[in-house]
Amino acid sequence: MKSFARFVGKILEVLVVFILSIMALLVFLNVVLRYGFNSSINVTEEVSRYLFIWLTFLAAVLAFNGNQHVNVTILTDKLSSNGRNILGIFTDALMLYCCYLIVDGSWIQFQLNLTNLAPISGLPQGITYFAGVVAGILIGGVLITRMLSRIHFLTKGENL
Repeated sequence: MKSFARFVGKILEVLVVFILSIMALLVFLNVVLRYGFNSSINVTEEVSRYLFIWLTFLAAVLAFNGNQHVNVTILTDKLSSNGRNILGIFTDALMLYCCYLIVDGSWIQFQLNLTNLAPISGLPQGITYFAGVVAGILIGGVLITRMLSRIHFLTKGENL
């Protein structure tokens, strides 16, 4: 299970670097063309915006998977190991519900906006909402594995 999570994490890291590189290249090329040659690539702004949305959601998955998000530990520091795991299961369940809401709402918006095309590039605007679907599913997967690990610790007394 951990090797699969590492594999998915590496794919996400490569994808985030690739998206950031493409964004930087597009914007740099557009600036050079605009100021150097008084011309520009019309689709750069829209494509960069789409890529930035995907970059944000995929990087959020990476940060969540690596526990690199903001974490307030005032209460959990005072709890025992079992108490931390019980509270962790409860908070993971709440976050899993939030992931469901994000996936559900993003899926609805994806379907509604799939026929709306961006004015310059002609790309479906629903693509941006699909990033929420992907991120919600991936974060939900991380939460489920964490919950299973916590339950295993509570029942067996050992970490997975």
